[in-house]
Amino acid sequence: MGKQLYHCKGNNVVDRQSAIEYLLDLYENPTHRGPLEDADISVNGGNPGCGDIVTIHMKVGADDKIEEIRFEGDGCTISQAAAELVSSQMEGASLVEIEELQQDVIIDELGREVVMSRPRCATLALGTLKQAVAEYRSGVRGKAARVSSTAANP
Repeated sequence: MGKQLYHCKGNNVVDRQSAIEYLLDLYENPTHRGPLEDADISVNGGNPGCGDIVTIHMKVGADDKIEEIRFEGDGCTISQAAAELVSSQMEGASLVEIEELQQDVIIDELGREVVMSRPRCATLALGTLKQAVAEYRSGVRGKAARVSSTAANP
């Protein structure tokens, strides 16, 4: 019987070990972790069931595209790797693209079979980013909104 194959890294087919290594690389070598000075909006998200926390900070350009995303947080490898993935993939995206992005895309990118036992962890960052976009659009902006709300991950 052959190796079980998984989709991740841009929907390339990889084996389970490669999917796990990809998750660990995102977790151990984040390029978007940390605060963001002068963020247009920052939103806290949490998963009460397991204690994962992600705060998304973002700057939005005049063209309604994300100029910069940073995240801070604590939690399991999956939630923090997903926060790095979402931040790196959505930097430069339009607010509409973020609103339209489906959770399944992030789950597939991370390696569905590896993260499906923890879907809330895998989608916390995307849910928090979508909440940040909604709050940004509703006018909650500027320094007063640095930590404007808590987005619960269903």
